[in-house]
Amino acid sequence: MALSLPSSKAWQALCRDDSEFMLAARHWHGGLRLNIGDQTLAMFLNDGVVSGAPDKPARIISYSGDTSVWQGLLQAVPPRFHNDLLANLTAGLGITRDGDSLLHAQYFAAVVRAVELLRPPTQYDQAIPHLHKKEGVIDAPVGRYVHIELQGHDHRIYFEEAGAGIPLLLQHTAGAHGSQWRHLFEVAEITDRFRLIAYDLPFHGKSVPPVSRQWWQEKYDLKGEFLRSIPLKLSQALNLNQPVFMGCSVGGLLALDLAHKHADSFKAVISVEGALNIEGALQNLDVMWHPQVSNEYKAKLMEGLMSPTSPIAYRKETSFVYASGWPPAFIGDLYYYIADYDLRGQAKEIDTNQVGVHILSGEYDYSGTAELGKAASQAITGSTWEEMKGVGHFPMSENPEIFLTYLLPILDRIAS
Repeated sequence: MALSLPSSKAWQALCRDDSEFMLAARHWHGGLRLNIGDQTLAMFLNDGVVSGAPDKPARIISYSGDTSVWQGLLQAVPPRFHNDLLANLTAGLGITRDGDSLLHAQYFAAVVRAVELLRPPTQYDQAIPHLHKKEGVIDAPVGRYVHIELQGHDHRIYFEEAGAGIPLLLQHTAGAHGSQWRHLFEVAEITDRFRLIAYDLPFHGKSVPPVSRQWWQEKYDLKGEFLRSIPLKLSQALNLNQPVFMGCSVGGLLALDLAHKHADSFKAVISVEGALNIEGALQNLDVMWHPQVSNEYKAKLMEGLMSPTSPIAYRKETSFVYASGWPPAFIGDLYYYIADYDLRGQAKEIDTNQVGVHILSGEYDYSGTAELGKAASQAITGSTWEEMKGVGHFPMSENPEIFLTYLLPILDRIAS
């Protein structure tokens, strides 16, 4: 059955009238074609202006798939892995792509927005009212710096903290920084019992690079030995006794890594979007740090890892963090995520009588999938696992209300 689609001309008008699309499509010379079963939507752009035909041979980006596949992609609330073109392609659900890969990365944000405009609007597309506070009110966390020595160099590490009780170290995702955890700092049910400490990795956020080495002449690759040393050194510097460690994505893998190699240093670990191994090839991701591709590409990629039901204001805030980072940081962090980390042969050695292990997986995460999280838990005797419905790869920042419903029972268990 054919989908009810606008004409190409009407679709072009939708895009031309959409500020988000026009900003993302600036300077684009080329074209976009969606092959939806037997139907085709097409548009061309001259220097970012939507037009009927190109003034020079157009470089075309095209996405193709059966009508049944597009029916999922174009629902108001797409099902798991149909919420994003690359999620669908990565999961092998039927979408294929043709066209220059560099051009695709440069204008991926515009491509995705053009598809989003074919969906019916939902309440999730509206900016939610923020938790309004009176002018002059100061939020709970206090930011400070601590000096720790890592691999022979002094690092000035930025961290924010709030609360009292059991120390809880919070590790952000690849290419990001500790602001991802900001919502937790305002939850009295947590801060009454836990001392939250969210830190920025070196080269991330406010943790500027060390001044004692010529880091700008080096290729940045995040390796396990260095990464594992950071929460250990922080615990020593801040005099933390048996802290809990919680990390997401890269931090989620690190949580399981610490449970395996440093179980005696932590009371428990919470692995958000964790797995025993993440398949991938770094050489296929070079476009993430390319002189002709901006951080806007990374930001839009991250939106595809989130749930379409998460509030748009929080989704955009989460992707904003990715657009703001040091350009090599994201792919450099992925060295640990994809190439360095692998616990498949050692997970059975983790002793949950010594350190508690809890794994949470987001439904819409097509990177550290729920299947991978469940498999990790099955390999670690005594661990817990749960799939978080209605969230993706960044539950703590994309939809904190849902995340808390899964996190609080774990914290209750740890506190008791």
